[in-house]
Amino acid sequence: MRRRASFSVAAAVAAHLGFLIYLPSGGFLALRWRRSRWLHAVAVGWGLAVVFLKVPCPLTALEERARARAGMAALPAEGFVAHYVDGRCYPPGATSRAQQAAFTAAGVSWLLLILNARRRGVSGGLIAEQ
Repeated sequence: MRRRASFSVAAAVAAHLGFLIYLPSGGFLALRWRRSRWLHAVAVGWGLAVVFLKVPCPLTALEERARARAGMAALPAEGFVAHYVDGRCYPPGATSRAQQAAFTAAGVSWLLLILNARRRGVSGGLIAEQ
Protein backbone atom coordinates (compact mmCIF):
# COMPACT_ATOMS: atom_id res chain seq x y z
CA MET A 1 0.00 0.00 0.00
CA ARG A 2 2.84 2.42 0.81
CA ARG A 3 4.52 1.75 -2.51
CA ARG A 4 1.30 2.57 -4.40
CA ALA A 5 0.82 5.69 -2.27
CA SER A 6 4.41 6.75 -2.95
CA PHE A 7 3.76 6.30 -6.67
CA SER A 8 0.64 8.46 -6.30
CA VAL A 9 2.74 11.17 -4.65
CA ALA A 10 5.23 11.05 -7.52
CA ALA A 11 2.43 11.13 -10.10
CA ALA A 12 0.82 14.16 -8.41
CA VAL A 13 4.18 15.96 -8.29
CA ALA A 14 4.82 15.18 -11.98
CA ALA A 15 1.34 16.37 -12.98
CA HIS A 16 1.81 19.55 -10.95
CA LEU A 17 5.18 20.28 -12.51
CA GLY A 18 3.77 19.53 -15.96
CA PHE A 19 0.97 22.02 -15.34
CA LEU A 20 3.44 24.66 -14.16
CA ILE A 21 5.42 24.20 -17.38
CA TYR A 22 2.35 24.05 -19.62
CA LEU A 23 0.72 27.22 -18.29
CA PRO A 24 3.32 29.65 -19.69
CA SER A 25 4.21 27.53 -22.75
CA GLY A 26 0.96 25.94 -23.91
CA GLY A 27 -0.14 28.93 -25.97
CA PHE A 28 3.10 28.75 -27.93
CA LEU A 29 2.44 25.06 -28.58
CA ALA A 30 -1.03 26.08 -29.82
CA LEU A 31 0.61 28.16 -32.53
CA ARG A 32 1.58 24.81 -34.06
CA TRP A 33 -1.31 22.64 -32.82
CA ARG A 34 -4.24 25.07 -32.95
CA ARG A 35 -6.80 22.74 -31.41
CA SER A 36 -4.77 22.60 -28.19
CA ARG A 37 -5.61 26.25 -27.51
CA TRP A 38 -8.77 25.17 -25.70
CA LEU A 39 -6.80 23.02 -23.29
CA HIS A 40 -4.46 25.95 -22.73
CA ALA A 41 -7.39 28.32 -22.13
CA VAL A 42 -8.67 25.96 -19.43
CA ALA A 43 -5.19 25.69 -17.88
CA VAL A 44 -4.77 29.46 -17.77
CA GLY A 45 -8.25 29.89 -16.31
CA TRP A 46 -7.51 27.30 -13.65
CA GLY A 47 -4.16 28.91 -12.87
CA LEU A 48 -5.80 32.31 -12.49
CA ALA A 49 -8.44 30.82 -10.18
CA VAL A 50 -5.82 29.17 -7.98
CA VAL A 51 -3.59 32.24 -7.79
CA PHE A 52 -6.11 35.06 -7.55
CA LEU A 53 -9.28 33.44 -6.20
CA LYS A 54 -7.39 31.04 -3.92
CA VAL A 55 -9.30 28.05 -5.28
CA PRO A 56 -7.72 24.93 -3.76
CA CYS A 57 -5.77 22.83 -6.22
CA PRO A 58 -7.02 19.23 -6.49
CA LEU A 59 -3.50 17.99 -7.25
CA THR A 60 -2.32 19.33 -3.90
CA ALA A 61 -5.22 17.59 -2.14
CA LEU A 62 -4.41 14.36 -4.00
CA GLU A 63 -0.77 14.60 -3.01
CA GLU A 64 -1.66 15.30 0.63
CA ARG A 65 -3.84 12.17 0.83
CA ALA A 66 -1.17 10.06 -0.89
CA ARG A 67 1.56 11.42 1.41
CA ALA A 68 -0.52 10.47 4.46
CA ARG A 69 -1.06 6.92 3.11
CA ALA A 70 2.66 6.62 2.29
CA GLY A 71 3.65 7.73 5.80
CA MET A 72 5.33 10.86 4.48
CA ALA A 73 5.32 14.29 6.12
CA ALA A 74 2.58 16.65 5.00
CA LEU A 75 3.24 19.51 2.63
CA PRO A 76 3.80 22.87 4.31
CA ALA A 77 0.73 25.07 4.72
CA GLU A 78 1.92 27.18 1.79
CA GLY A 79 1.50 24.14 -0.47
CA PHE A 80 3.15 22.57 -3.47
CA VAL A 81 4.93 25.59 -4.92
CA ALA A 82 6.49 26.52 -1.59
CA HIS A 83 7.71 22.96 -1.04
CA TYR A 84 9.01 22.02 -4.50
CA VAL A 85 9.50 25.15 -6.58
CA ASP A 86 10.23 28.24 -4.49
CA GLY A 87 13.98 28.66 -4.08
CA ARG A 88 14.73 25.89 -6.57
CA CYS A 89 13.38 27.21 -9.87
CA TYR A 90 13.63 30.88 -8.94
CA PRO A 91 15.00 32.84 -5.98
CA PRO A 92 13.32 32.24 -2.61
CA GLY A 93 10.31 34.45 -2.07
CA ALA A 94 9.87 35.34 -5.75
CA THR A 95 6.71 33.30 -6.31
CA SER A 96 4.56 36.31 -7.20
CA ARG A 97 7.13 37.46 -9.78
CA ALA A 98 7.30 33.95 -11.23
CA GLN A 99 3.50 33.82 -11.45
CA GLN A 100 3.47 37.21 -13.14
CA ALA A 101 6.07 36.01 -15.66
CA ALA A 102 4.08 32.82 -16.35
CA PHE A 103 0.83 34.69 -16.95
CA THR A 104 2.65 37.27 -19.07
CA ALA A 105 4.10 34.50 -21.24
CA ALA A 106 0.62 32.98 -21.59
CA GLY A 107 -0.77 36.39 -22.56
CA VAL A 108 1.95 36.95 -25.15
CA SER A 109 1.26 33.53 -26.64
CA TRP A 110 -2.46 34.34 -26.92
CA LEU A 111 -1.66 37.67 -28.56
CA LEU A 112 0.45 35.76 -31.10
CA LEU A 113 -2.40 33.27 -31.60
CA ILE A 114 -4.79 36.13 -32.37
CA LEU A 115 -2.34 37.82 -34.73
CA ASN A 116 -1.64 34.50 -36.44
CA ALA A 117 -5.37 33.85 -36.91
CA ARG A 118 -5.87 37.33 -38.39
CA ARG A 119 -2.87 36.87 -40.69
CA ARG A 120 -4.36 33.62 -41.96
CA GLY A 121 -7.65 35.44 -42.46
CA VAL A 122 -9.56 32.98 -40.32
CA SER A 123 -13.13 34.14 -39.92
CA GLY A 124 -13.97 34.65 -36.27
CA GLY A 125 -10.36 34.84 -35.09
CA LEU A 126 -9.66 31.99 -32.69
CA ILE A 127 -13.15 30.51 -32.83
CA ALA A 128 -13.16 29.20 -36.38
CA GLU A 129 -10.98 26.29 -37.39
CA GLN A 130 -9.60 25.79 -40.90
